[in-house]
Amino acid sequence: PYDGKWSKTMVGYGPEDNHFVAELTYNYGIGEYRLGNDFLGITLVSSQAVSNARKMGWPLKEVTSGVFETEAPGGYKFYLEDKEQLKQDPVWKVTLGVSNLQKSVSYWSGLLGMKIYEKDEEKQRALLGYADDQCKLELRALGGAVDHGTAFGRIAFSCAKEELPSIEALMEKENQKILTPLVSLDTPGKATVQVVILADPDGHEVCFVGDEAFRELSQVDPDGDKLLDDAMAADSSDKWFAEHNMKKVSA
Repeated sequence: PYDGKWSKTMVGYGPEDNHFVAELTYNYGIGEYRLGNDFLGITLVSSQAVSNARKMGWPLKEVTSGVFETEAPGGYKFYLEDKEQLKQDPVWKVTLGVSNLQKSVSYWSGLLGMKIYEKDEEKQRALLGYADDQCKLELRALGGAVDHGTAFGRIAFSCAKEELPSIEALMEKENQKILTPLVSLDTPGKATVQVVILADPDGHEVCFVGDEAFRELSQVDPDGDKLLDDAMAADSSDKWFAEHNMKKVSA
């Protein structure tokens, strides 16, 4: 179902050079996806986000003191901490489900070099990251297998281009899964970016991108908001499917 027209939009609180951003992919003609238990949510530290949700009447559920759970369209979970927004980036952490916490920590820390910030054996969770001022990765044991559903994505990191061959070589040496060996991706009229895409023990996709070309490719588009609004206004797929008495497919 993904062979047709699609659109990709990057959204965040600042440039990708120094902020976490979410990649939203819209596949025209697909009406719904089956969510798995792989992606457990994004946590934001922002009282403004809580205030915005209340003003818009967006459903909020307080799960712990000052932390509210909400859902984006499609069921993706967000957790909003009702605190003053962090100056560097209000996106505090991304949480992924894993089947074996120790095995996943060994992969992300031992092989990929992430620092362990917290580890709670009782709650079966660990918090990792590459830098104090960057978005963290939280791994949470599910007590069973990871199901990626049909709406799974990947986590991407930029690094110096010269590091990519050694990352690939290490994965080969350790007999770890490489989904896409080191490759150059051409974007017409823009930079050519080198990437290598891996899979962790539970099949979570991990992409490492050559930073130098990526910085050129990922410059903020001053017309981004307008372009997105125009694209959404021009999408008449719901009307088209209704006129042809057809239902959008489920992925």
